[in-house]
Amino acid sequence: MSTDTLEIKWTRAASWRRILLLALILLPTFTASHYMAGVLPYKGATLLEIALVVVFGILFAWISIGFWTAMLGLFVLIRHKDQFSFSQALKKQPLSIEDTEAKTAILIPIYNEDVPRVMAGVQTTLQALRKTGLSHMFHIFILSDTTNPDIWVHEEMAWYKLCQDEDAFGTIFYRHRKSNVKRKSGNVADFCRRWGKDYRYMIVFDADSVMSGKTLVQMVQAMELRPDIGILQTPPAAVNRQSLIARVQQFANRVYGPIFAAGLHFWLLGDAQYWGHNAIIRVAPFMEHCQLPRLPGKGPLGGDILSHDFVEAALMRRAGYGVWLAYDMEGSYEETPPTLLDELKRDRRWCQGNLQHLRLIFTRGFFPVHRALFVNGVMSYGSALLWLVFLILSSAEAITEVLIEPQYFPSAEMTLFPQWPVWYPMWAITLLGSTAIVLFLPKILSIAYIIFYTKKAHLYGGSVRLTLSMIIETLTSTLLAPIRMAFHSHFVVMTLLGKATGWGTQTRDDRGTTWNDAFQYHISQTLIALLWGSILYVFNRSFFWWMLPILGPMALSIPISAFSSRVSFGQKLKKLFLLITPEETEAPSELATVDENMTKPASYSPLPLSQNEGFVRAVVDPKVLALHTSLILRHRVAAPSIRQRREDIQKKALEKGPEGLSAKEKMELLRDPDQLRELHRKIWRIPNWEKAAKWGIE
Repeated sequence: MSTDTLEIKWTRAASWRRILLLALILLPTFTASHYMAGVLPYKGATLLEIALVVVFGILFAWISIGFWTAMLGLFVLIRHKDQFSFSQALKKQPLSIEDTEAKTAILIPIYNEDVPRVMAGVQTTLQALRKTGLSHMFHIFILSDTTNPDIWVHEEMAWYKLCQDEDAFGTIFYRHRKSNVKRKSGNVADFCRRWGKDYRYMIVFDADSVMSGKTLVQMVQAMELRPDIGILQTPPAAVNRQSLIARVQQFANRVYGPIFAAGLHFWLLGDAQYWGHNAIIRVAPFMEHCQLPRLPGKGPLGGDILSHDFVEAALMRRAGYGVWLAYDMEGSYEETPPTLLDELKRDRRWCQGNLQHLRLIFTRGFFPVHRALFVNGVMSYGSALLWLVFLILSSAEAITEVLIEPQYFPSAEMTLFPQWPVWYPMWAITLLGSTAIVLFLPKILSIAYIIFYTKKAHLYGGSVRLTLSMIIETLTSTLLAPIRMAFHSHFVVMTLLGKATGWGTQTRDDRGTTWNDAFQYHISQTLIALLWGSILYVFNRSFFWWMLPILGPMALSIPISAFSSRVSFGQKLKKLFLLITPEETEAPSELATVDENMTKPASYSPLPLSQNEGFVRAVVDPKVLALHTSLILRHRVAAPSIRQRREDIQKKALEKGPEGLSAKEKMELLRDPDQLRELHRKIWRIPNWEKAAKWGIE
């Protein structure tokens, strides 16, 4: 089938599927909103009740999207015949790349990351590719935006040692960018400007991404098979975490993720999203059409676009290329944040980026589905604020019932008959039950699909443990949901008020949250929850018990945040074979190789310096100095004022040692090969042994 015929076929199918999805969302939403109005004392006649019904309707529609996406995804998986499936299209093809011009660059953008973990992932990727016999078709680029001087030098040494160990010079490349303009998207754009024309495809990794060699080759095969595709996204499986919250996330990702991914594929087809990593991109159209605009204005909603991936997908689609989700392609992995605070740190940045998309919804040429996906991204965080508003309105309604005399004649028109406040308990129970079905039925069906259809429950510890794990995941997620809601609401409000968010490094190891950190970040919502609950307890005790499942976790957010980050709790459950994933029962070779490569010893140094003292090693160790200066791109002669400043920093370094320099000053010296070489010579000639010892010279 030609690509033109296939595009006509999938666009027609997508149109009907989206009409179906819209009907499945709107009809139950109107019905539920009607029930909601009927449950209220005045049937939605007062302003407060109207606001409640409207907010409830929006929230019900929002959760209905997830519900029907899961239902449609389950249909796709059970039907097992999908004419648009990439895995099925490639099943009968040998693992090969026939066109020798189809070169692929694997990009690994990093920013102050854990160097041993990054290099272990790079080494694993190369080893996996070599097993396919097609490694000559791939090059790996480590693209550093690191701002920590010690980590920068450590990256260079680790790259050099890796290339020596694997004989990979000319296969693995390292580049450090002087100025991290536009963050990750700017890092990738810099690669495209320098080397993009040499490659037909690029596969973008995160610092913790791992992919099998077979999957990497199949992604290229899929792009070769379908020249109309601009981006092909794989669904990465969450792996390798041990803390309680991370193991809960991993379990949810592996159990519920497949049906949601299949559901997204069902109604998106060639209008899918790009998630920023574990995806392959056709380089030429990306360079031509996907340059990100700089949003006018200042503040969090202006300037550089943070959530660049959704925008790049929309731009690629506008250019006429498809963006697809290879929902059934396995062998793609990532790691989740190890603590709730790390997750929220990431969410704050994502929230700002998604809210920026409000300014792009009406951009000329974007397809309607991508405009809808922008709104969907906004609702990922805006729904938390709406939920909070709904709870506040509900509390206000509950208190109003107690403090204010009922309005028997709420209408302005004269009437002989009063309107009595009426409570319909069966309507309320029906509404509550319907909402529970929408929220929890996809989880139950996911478990049933694994146990009865795929018959792979043994990979999750068996049917009983799989079911118990689902209960643990549901309870944990229920406890965390109100805490996330409070933070996400705060993020949305602060962003809309013009308060910028920081861009920090994500913690990628299993490091628990300290009690001090938990207290610092959660004390405000703890106090708010206690005050809120106290008011409800005094004025409307029956409604207080309804609100307790939400206010309780908020009031206990400090211990919940701390305990959920504990590795010991996660490991205890693992020993009981609870929250187990297939990657733990039958570990893929790539994940085992990453762990093995992580344990390899660091490079030998003749000086008593640790790997973490990268700046000192670059100054003192001749080999490290030579390596570092050789990797500096396009060094230019500095202006007299800059040269004088760097000479002053050099004098300060000689007098006070490395501890006397700030990170910024160290970075400035590292960027100047001449100053660095001169400092090296002077340090080795220091007559004062006390000063020399500061540099590790004994």
